[in-house]
Amino acid sequence: MMRPLSTVEINRIKLLTEKSVDLTLIEPTENGLKKSIMDATGSVRSYLKSKSIHDFDLQKQGPESKIQIPSKLISSDSLISSVASLYRPVTKKGDPRIWFKGLGNYADANDILGIVEFEKQLYVLNITQLDLRGLLASKAANPLKDLVNEINHISNEIADELLFKLRAIAAKGFVPALLQADTSIGRTLENLLGIKMNSSRTPDYKGIELKSARENKGTRKGLFAKTPNWELSKFKNRTEILDAFGYWEKGVFRLYNTIRATGRNAQGLILRTDYEQDYLFENSDDDEIGDFLTWELGVLRGALATKHKETFWIKAQSKKEDDKEYFLFKSAEHTKSPLVNQFGLLIDMGAITLDYPIKRLANGSVVDKGCNFKLKPTALNLLFPPSQTYSLLSK
Repeated sequence: MMRPLSTVEINRIKLLTEKSVDLTLIEPTENGLKKSIMDATGSVRSYLKSKSIHDFDLQKQGPESKIQIPSKLISSDSLISSVASLYRPVTKKGDPRIWFKGLGNYADANDILGIVEFEKQLYVLNITQLDLRGLLASKAANPLKDLVNEINHISNEIADELLFKLRAIAAKGFVPALLQADTSIGRTLENLLGIKMNSSRTPDYKGIELKSARENKGTRKGLFAKTPNWELSKFKNRTEILDAFGYWEKGVFRLYNTIRATGRNAQGLILRTDYEQDYLFENSDDDEIGDFLTWELGVLRGALATKHKETFWIKAQSKKEDDKEYFLFKSAEHTKSPLVNQFGLLIDMGAITLDYPIKRLANGSVVDKGCNFKLKPTALNLLFPPSQTYSLLSK
């Protein structure tokens, strides 16, 4: 596991996220620097996969399967040419490895390094040693400032394009819902934006996630869906969960559940974080069951970072006429780069909860709508840097 970050390092990372810089962190050890090797941790693997740089899951073991990616090491006044080597050794289980040429002369043991992808190149910056605030505030050009400005410019272009389209939709006034269902607001907006329906878990609009809700509803904000790690879990499928905790309602055997860490629900279930193992457990008050589902917190943090790198949280007024629903899209709150290290804390606080609706059909099959992590609407500012809210209606 990575060592705890200092206050200075945390503030430097926040400075980058506020500038729309999406990054992952890695910590070289003393032994790793000597051997020119680092473990490609779960967060690093998830980041590289999300950027379509490399998927370690598809990589074979051995030196002949090594992948090299053009890279740069960022100093205060220059870019140092490097190459990232991504490979899985033949020994042991072929645990994923990563190394950057020249890193031994760039970093000390236990420095915190940021890895940033931009235009299919990787950039490494030493969070521990570089004065990021001074470099970004400098009137003189420098490699870090130039990179951040390019990333920020592209990000703003896409956000401005989306905002323009949303305002054009709002100018139409009330629009008919695409279907009559709770999910109709999101489907209707995507249809108006010309986004085809798909099951992808990647962001909706050119890297920007869209989250729509009816105003004044006060509902929790959906973050992402992520199944537990069944191999690490005591229960191995949803049927076992339903059989253990389900109940009859309106002639249907179901389990429509919200689970939080601040208290047990009606089924005696609660969430429990374990930072020593970096796991999230779902726990039953039945001593014979105990912890029965397991998520890796690193995987959950990676899902949050990937899904909500940049998000528009859109609110619409709803009205019904002749049993049909209509929407007037009114505002959008624009967030960037979630503070992923807050994820576990917000679970502990009860600000992030888990829903899973499961039921058994008449034919005996079990269906569900996924394990959905949700955020209290009042906690948005605890998970994201300062946001910006736009009115979609002309004044």
